[in-house]
Formats: sequence, C-alpha cells, structure tokens
Amino acid sequence: MKRFHVHVSVSDLQQSIRFYSSLFGAQPSKVEADYAKWMLDDPRINFAISQRGGEAGINHLGVQVDSDHELRGMKQQLQDADAGMVEQTGTACCYSRSDKYWVSDPSGVAWETFHSLGDVPRFNEHPDSTSAGCCIPIHQKSKDETACCVPAKDATSSCCA
Repeated sequence: MKRFHVHVSVSDLQQSIRFYSSLFGAQPSKVEADYAKWMLDDPRINFAISQRGGEAGINHLGVQVDSDHELRGMKQQLQDADAGMVEQTGTACCYSRSDKYWVSDPSGVAWETFHSLGDVPRFNEHPDSTSAGCCIPIHQKSKDETACCVPAKDATSSCCA
C-alpha cells in the first residue's frame, strides 16, 4: 500500500512540532535534534519536517511504498514521467536507509518514490560508515553536514561528493 510523503523545511523545529502535533492530533513518531516525522493513517501520510538551514517551505514530495515489488512497479511510471530519473539503492537519508527513485515535475518540484529498509543513527549516515549519505546535496552547511538532499536533474552520480 502506498503512503503520500511530504517533507517541509522549517525555520523553528520545536514551534513546528507543536503546530503539526496539534494539527494532526498526534505526536511525531520520530524526533531528532533537527528532524521530526509523523506516520499517520488518517490521512495516510509520511509527513516530515527538518531544520537543516535550507529555505523554509516544501523540500520535496513523494510516495512511500511497502515493498521492493511496489517500488519496481513504480519505476516505469516514473521513467515515463521524467527521463532524468535518478535511482538510489540502500542510501541513507533523513535517519532512514532506503531504496528510491527521484524525478522532478515540470516546475522543478522534486518527487521521491521509496521503500524504507530501516533506521540509521545519524542524519544521512549509513550505519557501516562506508556508504555516502543520500543522493546529491542541494546545499551544505559545513564540509561534513548536508541538507536532506534532492538530486540534480542532470545528476550523473547518486553519491554525495
């Protein structure tokens, strides 16, 4: 079964957690120092917020699936929608390890379709520390810290530099 995904960049994480907890009538299922996520069933949504230094607003949209089979089934639809699809396998992003595909809509809004494989202890860090963090960073706060990233449309690599 699919779940709609929305990731919003916020300027004040604690204030936003209070707001969205009231709006959804539920506390987040995951909270980190720079990130919070609600896994809601009504409406069926994976709603995430982060405070990582980016401009406040929609970071990206997406569709979360429950299996590799569903993810593979979405691949052709995504390729039909955007020839610049970026594929990532086992990538670490937003405290989770996932297989995913990225596309951009005609206005440049990033869409990810993903299957979560498990949690990671730090933002964008693979547990074995041998794999790069998620995709291509859209901006860096420092040499070692990247915002939750969205791959560039012309990306030739899905690894962080």
